[in-house]
Amino acid sequence: MPLILGTNSVKGGYEVANSCRFDNDSSDYLTFTPSSNGSRRIFTISFWFKTTSVAGGNSYMFSTGNYSGGDGFLQIKLSSSGRLTVDDYDQNGDSYNLRWTTPSTILFRDPAAWYHFVLAVDSTQGTQSNRAKVYINGVDISSSFTQTTSPSQNDDFHVNTSSQIEQIGRSQNNNSYYDGYLAEFVMIDGSALAPTSFGEFDEDTPTIWKPISVSGLTFGTNGFYLDFETDDTLGNDVSGNDNDFANSNLTSVDQSTDTCTNNFATMNPLAMGSNITISEGNLKVSNGSSDNSVLGTIGLANGKFYWEAKCTGATTYANIGVTLASAVGVTHSNVDAGRIVYSHNGYVYKEGLSGQSNVSGLATFTTNDIISVAFDAQNGSVKFYKNGTLVNTTTDNDLLFSNNEYITSIGMNQGGFELNFGSPPYSISSGNSDANGFGNFEYAVPSGYFALCTKNLAEHG
Repeated sequence: MPLILGTNSVKGGYEVANSCRFDNDSSDYLTFTPSSNGSRRIFTISFWFKTTSVAGGNSYMFSTGNYSGGDGFLQIKLSSSGRLTVDDYDQNGDSYNLRWTTPSTILFRDPAAWYHFVLAVDSTQGTQSNRAKVYINGVDISSSFTQTTSPSQNDDFHVNTSSQIEQIGRSQNNNSYYDGYLAEFVMIDGSALAPTSFGEFDEDTPTIWKPISVSGLTFGTNGFYLDFETDDTLGNDVSGNDNDFANSNLTSVDQSTDTCTNNFATMNPLAMGSNITISEGNLKVSNGSSDNSVLGTIGLANGKFYWEAKCTGATTYANIGVTLASAVGVTHSNVDAGRIVYSHNGYVYKEGLSGQSNVSGLATFTTNDIISVAFDAQNGSVKFYKNGTLVNTTTDNDLLFSNNEYITSIGMNQGGFELNFGSPPYSISSGNSDANGFGNFEYAVPSGYFALCTKNLAEHG
């Protein structure tokens, strides 16, 4: 399967400015109810997604219909294991028009990846295999589904129907939500389009699938295009139809610059110790008990990068810094193999470093303090700041940065942080970006350092 845009070095291509960050714990979702009927037999749904959930129940990206009224539903969801399901259920006949789920060998659960999804339906087609298509990153994966049920000719799907609610981020029974990011969300009413209407393969790197502008498409009666570029009305439809979605529990903070053309670091639920929980787009970390850590999604072996973290609680040994990526595991016995972290008790802990010892007597930090990390893999140093003031600089050319890859790490027995790699999950009062114009930070980015995103990695990493 083609790659999504990982380290985007493409110049002059189409850029996606914003995404919307959904959090299951906050019950975030968007709703729109068509006022008239559109096509129930021919339509296309396209969106980019970056999932953050790898545990718990199903994560619903889109649903429509009137399940509570006895009619049925269309839904697109991910299971906790990352299996993708596309269902259209006819409640009146107690049957499915479409019931597809990917097998356990095809999972979409990488918290560092953006995926592009397209569902194209034309049930009027004479050949059954042409009536519904699902594409991921430009590739038709329809034959890869466990195809329990495929559409019959002229089936009416539960979509584009007057007075039947359409939801982004919530299930039809209203008790399951989506965890992750969504960008470039499009509904086409009346046309079954190929993925090339929404994306293309990069001419220099043909394995990379990237977005293109969709502004020239014909959206149809109930079609819409959500670009998430208006922070106070994230459900704003820019297709020209004004089929705006209503916000529920989403705020301007949920507008993110983490997109399919500039992928920002987050914390990684696949590299997380027990008792640690992460939420808000994998940018909020907390812990109840026991010493454990969680690592980031982007490793660093070159370049100079900067990030911030707002402390939300520092009961016992809450710390932030960098850890050897090769120190597999997230208990202290693993991360102690090589790490530099600044702890709330005023220590900088230096484990696994030749000739280095811990530093004590530094400024302590607590709830609402913002800790900044400036990581320099070129010259072998880590700088820690508290509320914009430098606290400590550690340099180690012997072990720390010699042909090693390091990764962001958060550790704690009890405590919490909200991470800001450039697209924060909390309000910023000042607003500072790096020299390339990326990031939204509380404090000025040190000269020569950059936000931890793929645009900067391509140029400086």
